Amino acid sequence: MSVNIKPLEDRIVVKPLEAEQTTASGLVIPDTAKEKPQEGEVVAVGPGRSNEDGDGRIPMDVAVGDKVIYSKYGGTEVKYSGEEFLILSARDVLAVVS
Repeated sequence: MSVNIKPLEDRIVVKPLEAEQTTASGLVIPDTAKEKPQEGEVVAVGPGRSNEDGDGRIPMDVAVGDKVIYSKYGGTEVKYSGEEFLILSARDVLAVVS
């Protein structure tokens, strides 16, 4: 998936994955009771934060296409071209799922 959003510094753009519609036992979860998703796919990555000397960048730990778990209330929700995205700081990413 290609997106025309270019994050700055150590920020990333994530496409949240859809929350489960049913429980393991088959019960349907209504929209009002669904939890906010905490997993998504990275669609854009910034160049990284400048290092202390200002002569280079600190490399990012995630790449485009990685599936990540992020903090529940981290980031900023953005709607772009009719799709929902989340712009997060790299520090809000808790883990990369393989």
